[in-house]
This record gives sequence, structure tokens and C-alpha cells, in this order.
Amino acid sequence: MLPTDAPPNADGTSDTRLRRAITGPLLFAFILGDVLGAGIYALMGVLGKEVGGMLWAPLLLALVLAMLTAGSYAELVTKYPRAGGAAVFAERAFRNRLVSFLIGFSMLAAGVTSAAGLSLAFAGEYFRTFIDLPTIPVAIAFLAVVALLNVRGIRESMAANFVMTVIEVSGLVIVVVVVAIMMSRGGGDVSRVTQLPEGAGLATAVLGGAIIAYYSFVGFETSANMIEEVKKPSKTYPIALFAALITAGLVYILVGLASAIALPASELAESSGPLLAVVEASGVAIPSWLFSLIALIAVANGALLTMIMTSRLTYGMSEQGLLPRVLSRVLPGRKTPWVAILATTLVAMLLTLVGDLATLAETVVLLLLIVFLSANVSVLVLRRDKVQHDHFRVWTFVPVLGIGSCILLLTQQRPLVWLFAAALLAVGVILYFASQWGRKRAGGQEGTEGAAARGSSLGDGSTKTR
Repeated sequence: MLPTDAPPNADGTSDTRLRRAITGPLLFAFILGDVLGAGIYALMGVLGKEVGGMLWAPLLLALVLAMLTAGSYAELVTKYPRAGGAAVFAERAFRNRLVSFLIGFSMLAAGVTSAAGLSLAFAGEYFRTFIDLPTIPVAIAFLAVVALLNVRGIRESMAANFVMTVIEVSGLVIVVVVVAIMMSRGGGDVSRVTQLPEGAGLATAVLGGAIIAYYSFVGFETSANMIEEVKKPSKTYPIALFAALITAGLVYILVGLASAIALPASELAESSGPLLAVVEASGVAIPSWLFSLIALIAVANGALLTMIMTSRLTYGMSEQGLLPRVLSRVLPGRKTPWVAILATTLVAMLLTLVGDLATLAETVVLLLLIVFLSANVSVLVLRRDKVQHDHFRVWTFVPVLGIGSCILLLTQQRPLVWLFAAALLAVGVILYFASQWGRKRAGGQEGTEGAAARGSSLGDGSTKTR
């Protein structure tokens, strides 16, 4: 069962076995590291196909739309400061086990699909800086290595996350700085930042780009699971959340502007390592291998964290009876959920065969829009649920606009993307009902065996009557 009692303390904290050691700056770094991750290293070329040189516009729109849903998360997470995220909020709001499962499985499916997309990004131009091999085999091999690391046991600390965030940000700062140097030397073309693809309409192009750009902002959902370890969560969480999103948005917009100035959109679109192409075009003496290494670290870290989250979510849903029991098996020595890791890795490997990063990214966005739509509705439904501690309260129009933004972005998704998402959710529903049937059958057998054992005991006179 999910916890439903209100936290007893006036500051919004609750009794927890976890240590409240995460301060505001550390939480800011964690969220920034989750948001400001691998997506931007891979998607700038994909965006170029949609909006030409106006790369900054869909990034700005995606930031605004993400901030709406972040407002709902800020209220829900500080109102119910327990780990679990949108699935917990859905359970509280709708009191329906299947609905809660679908929200949780949407997160799971989004994670697996995201890992597949990141593996393709890893195997692209950044990897080919070091060795030229076919993309899909490298992507599959990369996922296998990630799985082995996951099985071995990965203990992420806040300090390690901070280091990885610095590495990821350093690559983006390099992009902005080298293009600034390029401009100071008279290079680049500033006029490209307002150019759309030939025949494209402004609103249609920017909205289509925002669907892809939204992928670069969705990492903040993971922070909901950190709340039991945050000091003074009611005050700390909203500030860290909004500050991290705004910081990431500003960095993304600067990178978008720099990319458009350095290269035509057509050249960006042709590259699977677009930011490397920007650095090389600047003429600044930054070794290609160094920037590629930074990008590979960013992509690899994003894939590893995603697969850790996905495998643990799969394990947890199995433990709660929402997925087949076999998925909760743990490796005796390492204490890692090896069956969940194996299953999610195999699915991610199959998804790499799609071979299209844009389709995978859009599928992730669609699945997470379902999660975010649920969170925005939940915040309104749960307004009637009063708690005894102070918490952040978002203006009512924010979740209303958040609902509208999710529906708007959902209506813009391509039929192929809907097909992928529907297929993944259909698999989830089948697994859910198979799990329910299997557990009922197992329970019935245990009951029958227990009754037989009791009958046998009575028959041989060995059972005491006292």
C-alpha cells in the first residue's frame, strides 16, 4: 500500500529511515544534472530539421511548458514528501490500482525508450571520433556494458552526481565560448537564428520543435524520489526545482543560438554529434577527441542513471504485485535486481533497432506527457485533501495551463509515435493482468496446500486440541 497519512511535522518533514542530508545547493545540483544531461548533446541536429536556425525558440517554449508541470510537482512533493513520484500522486487522487499502474509503467516505458535513444546517441559521431563502427551494434554493446555495471551494483552519491554535472556543463560551456571566439574573429552568421526551413510556418515549426525539445527538460520528475532525504523540503524543493530548470533553459538557449550561428541547420541535421560539429566549425583549437569524450561521458551517465531507475522501478512494481513476480528476483551476492535489469535491457536493445533518435525521443515525451497530465490533474483533485504542515501551493491557473499544455503537445505527436507508445502500454496492461492472475493462482494453491496439510494433521491425530 502507498502511504496516505499526512506528515506530522510542521516543517513538512516526516519520519523516515533515510538521512536528511541533502541541502538546497546539493538538490539544485542533482536536478540540474538530471535535466542538463545527454539530450542536448544529441538532439540539436534533430531540432535543426524542424525549425532551421531558430533552435532557441522551441527550447524556450519547452522551458515554459515544463515550468507549468514543475509547479504542480512543487505542490505535490512538498504536500506529500515521500518517494514515489506521479504514481503515488495518482494513487492518492484516483484510488484506482490500474490507473496508478499505468502511470508508473509509463515512467518505466519512457525510461527504457530513453535509454535506447541515448545508446544510439552514444554510438554516433561522438563514438566514431575514436573508432568507426556501425551504430546499432555499438548501441547494443553499450547497453550490455551498462547492464553489467548495473548488475554489479552502482552506488550514486551526491558528490559523484555533482562531478558528472560539472563535466556535462563544461561541454556546453565550451560550445558557447568557442562560438563567441569565432564571432570575435568575424566568423559565423547571426542572421541564421531567425531562419526557418523553407516553406515552414513559424507556429507549426516551433511547436513541432518543442515536442522534441521537451525531452531535454523532463528529468526533473526523478527529483520527487529524493524528497525524503531533503532538509526543510517545503522551502528547499521549490527553490531548487525552479532554479535548476531556469538555469538549464538558459544554457540550452545559449547553446541553440551558438549552434545556429556556427553552422547552417542542414549541416547540424546531418550530424549525429551536432555539438562536436559546432566545436570543429569554430576553428578554435579544442581537440575533437576531448569534446567527444565529454559528450560520451554525459550520454553514458544519462543512460546508466536511466537504466538504474528503470530496473529499480520494475523491481518495485513487481514487489507490489503490479508486474510478474519473477522480475523481483535479486542476485544473492550483489543484491541487485538482475531479472529486472536483464528484462529492461533486452527491451532497450530491441528499441535500438528503430534506429531513429527523433522517434524514440518523441515516444519518451509522449509517455511522460501522460505522467505529467496525471500530476497536473492530481494537484487539483487533491486540493480537497488538507494536511497539517505548510507546503508550497501553486496558483490554480498553473496546473490548469499545465493540463492544457500536455494535451496540446499530445495532439501534435505523429501517428507512428502514438503507435509505439500504445504498443508499450499494451504490453504493460498484459503484464499487469498476467501478474494479477498469477498471484491469485499462487495464492489459491497455497491455500489448498495449507488446507490439505491441516487435514492431514487432523487425520493423524498429531494436532493438539487445546
